[in-house]
Amino acid sequence: MGRTVFAFDAIGTGWRVTTDEPLTGALRRDVLSLCEDVDRVWSRFRADSLVAEIARADAGGGFRIPERDMALLDLYDRLFHATGGAVDPLVGRDLELLGYDAGYSPVPDRDGLASRTPDDWSRDVRRTGDGNMLVTERPVVIDVGAAGKGHLVDLVAELLRHAGVENALVDGGGDVRHVGSEPVVAGLEHPTRPGRVIGTVALQDAALCASAVNRRTWGEGLHHILDGRTGTPVTDVVGTWVVAADAATADGLATSLFLADPGRLGGFDAAWVRMLADGRVQWSDNFTGELFI
Repeated sequence: MGRTVFAFDAIGTGWRVTTDEPLTGALRRDVLSLCEDVDRVWSRFRADSLVAEIARADAGGGFRIPERDMALLDLYDRLFHATGGAVDPLVGRDLELLGYDAGYSPVPDRDGLASRTPDDWSRDVRRTGDGNMLVTERPVVIDVGAAGKGHLVDLVAELLRHAGVENALVDGGGDVRHVGSEPVVAGLEHPTRPGRVIGTVALQDAALCASAVNRRTWGEGLHHILDGRTGTPVTDVVGTWVVAADAATADGLATSLFLADPGRLGGFDAAWVRMLADGRVQWSDNFTGELFI
């Protein structure tokens, strides 16, 4: 893998695209434009996004999703059913009530939490037409944090591939997708000890995504990984790592491993590692990396 790095910020995190040769100015602009366009659709933190429009629709409505994002919705359908509703993209309202809102107010809305009526992806949103129309009957807050970043990592990687880039490593805030014939070794970052790893794994034309309870926190016991059925942060898992062919699947499964028994996720082609709150580490039989435990 080459040492040329294109670094930028997008969707609230830092990105690094490593390639053998520098990306052209036009290709860099295409990458930034793609990231901006995806953010304009899915961000909970900007007033001009489609997600914000859906959240403001008092009587609901029909909202067209870009064709390129249908795979993300298909993945959420699978994750929702595989986890019994624990992974639910309508968890956005719960995140807001807990204080993780557009204003980044760290104070939970105790009254709102007490009167919480849970939203449900299978009940409160319908997909019509070819699946790219979302139909709602009242305001709902969509949050694609479980798999959205991985989805964008895939889109950037495919953009590079179509532009003729043969070897690349796309790193979107720790969610990584490798493109090419030269494998790279990636570390599994320790979820509670910065600067340390619990193992390594080789990637070739594959993705590695991780999730941890300390990545986005704003108060005691408050973090971004919620059980969609209860609206509360999980407590019994502290870190997960998933290797899959694409980053969206790896990202979505990294969240799902906090919320469901791994046996329920057998329909996905992936290898995984997870660390429990008591320090125990579990891994799938097909994980081919090395663990330092």
